[in-house]
Amino acid sequence: MFAKGRLALLVAAGVLPVVLLSLAGADAWVVAACWIAACVVCACVDALVAADPRMLRIEREPMRRVLLGEQAMTRLRVRNAGQRRVRGLLRDAWQPTAGAPAGRLTLDVPGGESRMLTVPLLPRRRGELRSGFVVVRSDGPLGLAGRQRRIDSPAAVRVLPPFTARRHLPSRLARLRELDGATSVQVRGQGTEFDSLREYVRGDDVRSIDWRATARATTTMLRTWRPERDRHVVIVIDTGRTAAARVGDGVRLDAAMEAALLLAALANRAGDHVHLVMFDRRARARVTRTDGPRLLPALVDAMAPVEPQLIDTDWDAAFAQLRSLTSRPSLVVVLTAQDAAEAARGFLGSLPLLAQRTQVLVGTVSAAASDPPSRPDAQEVYRAAAQARSQADAEVVAEAIARAGAEAIVDTPERLPPRIADRYLALKAAGRL
Repeated sequence: MFAKGRLALLVAAGVLPVVLLSLAGADAWVVAACWIAACVVCACVDALVAADPRMLRIEREPMRRVLLGEQAMTRLRVRNAGQRRVRGLLRDAWQPTAGAPAGRLTLDVPGGESRMLTVPLLPRRRGELRSGFVVVRSDGPLGLAGRQRRIDSPAAVRVLPPFTARRHLPSRLARLRELDGATSVQVRGQGTEFDSLREYVRGDDVRSIDWRATARATTTMLRTWRPERDRHVVIVIDTGRTAAARVGDGVRLDAAMEAALLLAALANRAGDHVHLVMFDRRARARVTRTDGPRLLPALVDAMAPVEPQLIDTDWDAAFAQLRSLTSRPSLVVVLTAQDAAEAARGFLGSLPLLAQRTQVLVGTVSAAASDPPSRPDAQEVYRAAAQARSQADAEVVAEAIARAGAEAIVDTPERLPPRIADRYLALKAAGRL
């Protein structure tokens, strides 16, 4: 049972009669008690006469996935299995980060019929969002009180990473088509394979002339080359405590996901095989042996529920995971936050063995350096000093990574994904991948 605002107005309406009767000589306390008792009896009768919300059946239309920051509509079909009309309010109990409206939905379902209700969601957090039940309030005919009931109706929706770095993909695909032979620019290197023959054009490298084909033809023929396909690109995302640090509007883990998705989309289009592992002391997500159109959906679906763990990453175990993904990785991209020499000792100790066998890129998200204000206060001076110290530490770690045989790329969350994609294309162009 619940009481509505009309009951309070009804009780307040009895103030004037109580005052008038008290002036006429009646006992004010007795009259007030009688009036309040009458109001309570009316509210109780109104609640008893209200339609029973237990006769309602809740059915949900399936909605499994939605991108972070995009609005989604969840639909509920409310069926009235009873004979009486149910009027009142309904609230869907989504968790706060789902972005459901705070107001309740108006409910009016005649007996034996059903109505469709829509609840808009605007997720503010990546991962699994759940609603375990709905709460229904059935109003009485007088509008003074009613019945309230919780109806179990579990629902879940997976909020996927937004992949805002997708805007960089068209320009990188255009460069990939140039490398793949769409233009006359051809390269020859360790990571290229024979593509086709074409006529020699002034300015071409004479070392690529195919003399046997030239002897059979009437013109000089040139061998062309294209980047090799079927290479194995392994992406390792650190989900340890450093991934929980906030950079810009999000955490480092979200920026690492953006970089991984852009690189995976580009490598998949280039014909390479992409493997993913998200690791701290155990694998939080793995995607392997998935290619073509199924790759990106599999990646975002695996990344969505993963959150940073407040523990140090076991890098020996993380690099051991690579052997379970593929025995011959051509490129390993490690997305982590190694910006302090003291905290990076374990990582730097495990990196040289991996860098001896394959090409390794280490991507790190850093905060953008802010311009110093014209009249800084003490807090801004300390903030600028902390940024300078962080940048100096990151440079020390980057130099250590280079000495270990890998390559470090440090940039802001917005610039890191395209820089890693550009480095992948540069390796392709140079014949090193």
